[in-house]
Amino acid sequence: MTETKEVVKVTQIEEIRGSLTKMSPQFAMALPKNISAERFVRVLMTALQNNPDLVSANRASLYSSAMKCAQDGLLADGREAALVILGGEVVYMPMVRGILKKVRNSGELASITSHVIYKNDAFEFWIDGTGEHVKHNPLMFGERGTAIGVYALAITKDGSLYVEVLDTAQVMAVKSVAKTKYIWDGAFGTEMWRKTAIRRLSKRLPMSTDKEGDRQLQQVIERDDEMYDFEIKAEVPKGIGKPSRLKAALSETVEPIEAESEEI
Repeated sequence: MTETKEVVKVTQIEEIRGSLTKMSPQFAMALPKNISAERFVRVLMTALQNNPDLVSANRASLYSSAMKCAQDGLLADGREAALVILGGEVVYMPMVRGILKKVRNSGELASITSHVIYKNDAFEFWIDGTGEHVKHNPLMFGERGTAIGVYALAITKDGSLYVEVLDTAQVMAVKSVAKTKYIWDGAFGTEMWRKTAIRRLSKRLPMSTDKEGDRQLQQVIERDDEMYDFEIKAEVPKGIGKPSRLKAALSETVEPIEAESEEI
């Protein structure tokens, strides 16, 4: 019986490979020049082999998600973007590196980074007459403790500094409305924290609707917004923050990841 299931799975993968190969001309039209359709399909197939559940999910949703990924110029390698399961459907989800990749093309930023803050780190954030400031000294040796917050920091080409800091309550408020909570509790947990800070900061950054890079960045952020249901009531573990603060955290997120740091 096990051998039969394995044969069926292999057959399904080959069928999908054939369909994706036939879609290569469409992928090529959507992808940026530095990503070939062959490479894009190859990365997709690796994602399918690493996550067999994708093979068994709705086939139309798989192809639709693959096309969205191509339109955003990202690779579904789990770092730029990921294909995940939501109610039997395959959903395309931009990841931290993918969002930062789009930021590189925005034309307004000189650098951007995001880091998780742990209990035993030394962290300061303050605002004065000259603007926002942050100082973070991660504990290099020893146990850093539990995650207590996350921040994203960006510097525009004119030297302006933008900082977004979220505590555990605010991050949990966002997690509570995520449609794919299981991702937050898995290997991508830290990345989801970082992405939450970057998403929120990105909606404060100077953007121009006349620039293609800015439009692409906005499109990626809007696609990621689809992974959340901001209409439902936030549920956060007891002892983390106050209700009024959680409400503010959610509204601010609507308005305007163990992962390595990304800098431009």
